[in-house]
Amino acid sequence: MSDKHLTKISFSQLNLPAQLNQAIDEIGFSYCTPIQAQALQLALAGHDVCGQSQTGTGKTAAFLIAMLNRLITQPAPAGRRSNQPRAIAIAPTRELALQIHKDALALGKHCGLHIEVVYGGTGYREQRETVAQAVDILIGTPGRIIDYFKQHVFDFKAIEVVVLDEADRMFDLGFIKDIRFLLRRMPPPAKRLNMLFSATLSHRVMELAYEHMNHPQQIRVERESITAENIKQVVYYTSNDEKIPLLLGLMKRLEPKRILVFVNTKEAGNLLSEYLCANGIDAAILSGDVPQKKRISLLSRFSEGDLPLLVATDVAARGLHIPDVSHVINYDLPQDPEDYVHRIGRTARAGASGDAISFACETYAFSLPEIEVYIGHKIPASAVDRDLLVTPNVPANIAAATGRDRRGGPGRGGRPPRRPRRGARPHHSGALQE
Repeated sequence: MSDKHLTKISFSQLNLPAQLNQAIDEIGFSYCTPIQAQALQLALAGHDVCGQSQTGTGKTAAFLIAMLNRLITQPAPAGRRSNQPRAIAIAPTRELALQIHKDALALGKHCGLHIEVVYGGTGYREQRETVAQAVDILIGTPGRIIDYFKQHVFDFKAIEVVVLDEADRMFDLGFIKDIRFLLRRMPPPAKRLNMLFSATLSHRVMELAYEHMNHPQQIRVERESITAENIKQVVYYTSNDEKIPLLLGLMKRLEPKRILVFVNTKEAGNLLSEYLCANGIDAAILSGDVPQKKRISLLSRFSEGDLPLLVATDVAARGLHIPDVSHVINYDLPQDPEDYVHRIGRTARAGASGDAISFACETYAFSLPEIEVYIGHKIPASAVDRDLLVTPNVPANIAAATGRDRRGGPGRGGRPPRRPRRGARPHHSGALQE
């Protein structure tokens, strides 16, 4: 985390419990980010917080520190059972829930609290049995939480702290009725500490806040530009046939350390990963229907550097903290300008620098003007140098199906199959996200 990204307020100034300070020191935190400084000073004083902040600014640590401080410094409600959570953090996606859980375990290392996570897609019985035994802090996605709640695995009568993370995404994924269902079964807002964080504090988000929070204090931490100033952006105007050769050429020239390549559809991602693997690049695809165990394994390998390249649909564009992503490549330009910002925000996190490369191809180039209006500036263009294009090896199964030579891949002798229909929007399913 760069010094430019931090404030002059240190965690040692916040009068936190010793066991919490010990974990903060072990993690290596010294000074607060802007969102941490503002949110913590309010939350530690008992005020509800509505925070607007971009990804990678430290909001997760802010609400977890406030949550842990509350549970450590105040006794549990009289007569509370071990399976009644005292605090809950609700996230729109399982990836974000897992990341919050990981950070909570690190910050709560010396606090003696049971911190559990529940999410869809895997581990149904194991998760149920774990939270049924003991849970102080419950982290999870709405559907799985409601499922266990309706089975009376736990109840919310002892809830003291509530966190809604990425509230705007809750609306986008159709979870808002579930959120209201959960909040209405908790103690009244005045008897809880409530924190809500969102990329935008829109009218619908604030309506939710005023309905279920206790006079929340608004804080907004915004950069001068919508996209981080330390992300170097460039766009290549390319034909569809040149996209794979150009990507291979960039991989060879840039030698990126850890690269995320975004596509708009699962089909495009599968095709691209097949080409990458056929050309000696270890790559895998992360999409909504990848089984949860495999998803966790892929993210772990990518985060640890064992997997240099990850192809992803927008399921990976929000809520993931993957350290040291050197390059983000929009192989397909997103059709929603906000998705462009979230995608490239996977690099240059916490004040670091990074590169964002976009392909404006025949199918998706029409999205570029709207993206540039949204971010408030033109993205610098770079010419597609013919020397940069690498003739790819065609995957064996595609070569067999099309009758092409293994060295006659797209770009210099043929088009890749299953080209996305112009204007087709990728399908987003709340069920898959959860």
